[in-house]
Amino acid sequence: MARPLKALLSAMAMIAFAKPADAQDARDAVAAFYRGKTITIIVGSSPGGGYDLYGRLIARFLGRHVPGAPGVVVQNMPGAASNVAAANVYNLAPKDGTVIGAIFMGAVVDPLFGDIKRRTHDTQKFQYIGNANVDAYVCLVRGDAPVKSLGDAFDTELVVGGSADGASTRDFPSMLRNLLGVKFKIVAGYPGTREINLALEKGEIQGACGETWSSVAATYPAWFRSGLVRPLVQEANVGYPELDRMGVPLARQFAKTDEQRRILELVYSQAAFGRPYVVAPEVPADRVAALRRAFMETMNDPELVAEAKKINVDIAPTSGEELQTLIGKLYATPADIVEKARAAIAFKP
Repeated sequence: MARPLKALLSAMAMIAFAKPADAQDARDAVAAFYRGKTITIIVGSSPGGGYDLYGRLIARFLGRHVPGAPGVVVQNMPGAASNVAAANVYNLAPKDGTVIGAIFMGAVVDPLFGDIKRRTHDTQKFQYIGNANVDAYVCLVRGDAPVKSLGDAFDTELVVGGSADGASTRDFPSMLRNLLGVKFKIVAGYPGTREINLALEKGEIQGACGETWSSVAATYPAWFRSGLVRPLVQEANVGYPELDRMGVPLARQFAKTDEQRRILELVYSQAAFGRPYVVAPEVPADRVAALRRAFMETMNDPELVAEAKKINVDIAPTSGEELQTLIGKLYATPADIVEKARAAIAFKP
């Protein structure tokens, strides 16, 4: 009986120690790959906007958490509501885990709501590394505009700025106009939020929608102190505490039917992944796992958290695994509701 028992104990010991050894071997392999290399974060917007702000903050800390401690740089690639950047990551950039895309939430759902035929990439096939925060989206309005509340905009025209198809700055005001009947005159074609906000500051436009509150509050705090610009309405399914305290209503409160509310809720569900980070489908699984782990460690890095607090940037990360599941569920939405949402966000000059 001694020999079988000894053999059994030996086998159990081998099983117990095999997984940690394999895991260590995987980490060593990933570290060997990244050592001496540089990771490029391709930000799908122009410099100075919210996506750029988050991308550069993350880039400062990410390398210390990736095995092999690679360098990390940021490259801006604006265009087509970050679909230019998404296409580059999907089709052209190295597929080895040295390129990460920081794309708009609108680019993630564009195949759901937009025309998939015009795209050379499939955002469902991206491997999601993580999401930087769950943000609050708002419509902003100048203090000297004739519209003082969203209710006023049902009777009085408001000129708002927007960027490209698939961007929240164009899709969200289009939806309020098409679905609820708000009198927005949308001036589209701005490269990004930075250019929209410069136009808003100069008085070239009277408002803007689909802007992230954390970014605009951090970048233009003087606007809100002086009353030059103020939030008009929250574009989200759940109120943001700071905006709730300011008495800023939710857009869904202006829906007249259950169907309108369902459409608003579907489109606004994008806010759950306000700043997604992705890599190409071909990146090896061990590097994806390492990048996902590094992303969450980065977002919880005490130095990053302190820096974010200093510049008034919200940090509320979502893991890559959770984000991948969330996007899968979104794409499982019934086709009739998706079709109505697609019609609601259609831009009509």
